[in-house]
Amino acid sequence: MNNTARFLSIAAVAAFASFGAQADEADASQFATKFETNRTRAEVQAEAASVAQTRSIEPAGSRVVTYTSTADRAAVRAQAAEALRAGQIPSGERG
Repeated sequence: MNNTARFLSIAAVAAFASFGAQADEADASQFATKFETNRTRAEVQAEAASVAQTRSIEPAGSRVVTYTSTADRAAVRAQAAEALRAGQIPSGERG
């Protein structure tokens, strides 16, 4: 029984491994795009220069939005302490 189970498990592993073993080019050249172009290098560079002028190089979401609060620091601390005593917010390592 033990030898049969071992043989079947080795056969299953070998069959599973054989599905993933497929020969392919090392540089994945079958995925390379082949195309013919009729534009000159100068046309492409001129278009790239005009697109670069219309786009911002600043990453999206990088600006910091400032907010001016009208709340008093002591009042906020008192509200937080009251919420902690009432069990409305967690404390310690429990989340």
